Amino acid sequence: MIDVWILTVVCLVVLMALATIRLVVGPTAPDRVIALDTVNTLVIASMILLGVVFQEIIIDDVAIVYGLLSFVSTLYIAKYIGGEL
Repeated sequence: MIDVWILTVVCLVVLMALATIRLVVGPTAPDRVIALDTVNTLVIASMILLGVVFQEIIIDDVAIVYGLLSFVSTLYIAKYIGGEL
């Protein structure tokens, strides 16, 4: 049963690698911001899945805090790119 969860996390890591390539190569700044947000979302999903696999609730708490910080940083970067700061 654990093998299915670990396989899912491995798939998410592959998707993170693809989004990281887009983050580095992205032609415009908004493309890079979206890629960064995608990587952050995949990290949060991986953390939640690992919390389920290892039955540790603290990992889920860390994922929630990471998600909040990711959301705030994405808003800040979007305002910076929009020129409102």
